[in-house]
Amino acid sequence: MTVQLTKPGRASVPIHAVDTAQYAALSAALAPATRRWLTAVGFSGAADTHVLLPAQDGSLQGVWAGVRDAAHPWALSALPKALPPGHYHLADEGALALDATAAALSWELGSYAFDLYKPAPRVPAQLHLPSSDAAQRGLIMAAAIASTRDLVNTPAEHMGPAEMAEAVRLVARQHGATFKQTVGDKLLAAGFPAIHAVGRAAARAPRLIELNWGKPRHPRITLVGKGVCFDSGGLDIKGADGMRLMKKDMGGAANALGLAQLIMALRLPVRLQLLIPAVENAIGGNAYRPGDVFKTRKGLHVEIGNTDAEGRVILCDALAYGAEGKPELLIDMATLTGAARVALGAQLPALFCRNTALARELVDRGLALRDPLWHMPLWRDYHGGIESDIADIVNTGKNALAGAINAAIFLEDFVPAEQEWLHIDLFAWNDGARPGRPVGGEAQTLRTLLAYLQERYAAS
Repeated sequence: MTVQLTKPGRASVPIHAVDTAQYAALSAALAPATRRWLTAVGFSGAADTHVLLPAQDGSLQGVWAGVRDAAHPWALSALPKALPPGHYHLADEGALALDATAAALSWELGSYAFDLYKPAPRVPAQLHLPSSDAAQRGLIMAAAIASTRDLVNTPAEHMGPAEMAEAVRLVARQHGATFKQTVGDKLLAAGFPAIHAVGRAAARAPRLIELNWGKPRHPRITLVGKGVCFDSGGLDIKGADGMRLMKKDMGGAANALGLAQLIMALRLPVRLQLLIPAVENAIGGNAYRPGDVFKTRKGLHVEIGNTDAEGRVILCDALAYGAEGKPELLIDMATLTGAARVALGAQLPALFCRNTALARELVDRGLALRDPLWHMPLWRDYHGGIESDIADIVNTGKNALAGAINAAIFLEDFVPAEQEWLHIDLFAWNDGARPGRPVGGEAQTLRTLLAYLQERYAAS
């Protein structure tokens, strides 16, 4: 941890965090030498900029840092790897009073690096914050986001279905949750034929991973995460460019586990179920084929139009199983379609929800928290495009149009009409570096969903 909830020592350097308006207002009152120095280097309080202020003896007297606003989740993220190694604290005077949660979260995530195989080039600077519940919350959120990133960043060689199960087992042990997994051919006996079909050709056995936590009297929520640990495309094999980042096709599972961590760490009064169908979509003599038909857990027969649309096939069994427990809320998270990325890009996960008022509330909340998602329609008039001549449903549309909607309405067939349900089609990856968000695996919508759940179940 690069954030310490302790009092700073005498050698700690103060950071004066300001926005442009505040800096313009207070600059005239600064000591003349300080004002001249900040003017000379062009500091204006612009977000994600900073200036080192030297003392007369050549030591570091202070840091001036520009932020967007006091509660911005990335307010300090540009600093930990840019400041000289050492100890820092937030100045009390001549600075914005930063939200403690945002300060802890932004600094900790600004220090993030995936260093499993390559050591970080330097030690990040350390920030001292007064101990508080708000600062602790920021650290809890940062830890869940970092672990989500680590799972997505880990290559498939070291993050297969068994390793994903181990990651869930460790989280379950940490929070006193129960853990179980159904592996290989036992999926057939347990009623998960679709999960088995997709994963049966891989050398690493498919499985359904399950975590349960909470008190029986509390309202039940179920999280489902797509856990395709590597996606070759199957017999409808991807090209090299399309396969390059497919270690991240378990990003939905990583994000669902990250949200589960937050729910348990913050002790939300809910009864939590986490389900992760974990497979590798591989090529082999027993691989599932285009044109095959499988009976799913719900009893619907699915025709395979394309083996590269495997995510919705494994999710349909998991969603049907999750709905059997009649949760108050069912949420699935999945790196499901390229079509969602074409429509919304890497930074905006697509939200599908039957309840328009709830969808709009989540969109507004996400914008306010800078953890966005965007409402897309569950347009049932398109259902004819995923209907099969020989089965109940086919896992691909009849053309390339509305691909994300087709995938969503495919999943909707496996969720009872009365079930409140959110489907989130996310990228789980930063394709460009920004402060606190390096290129690589990413947690998306976790803070928004957590805030919604905390408000919804605060009085439970």
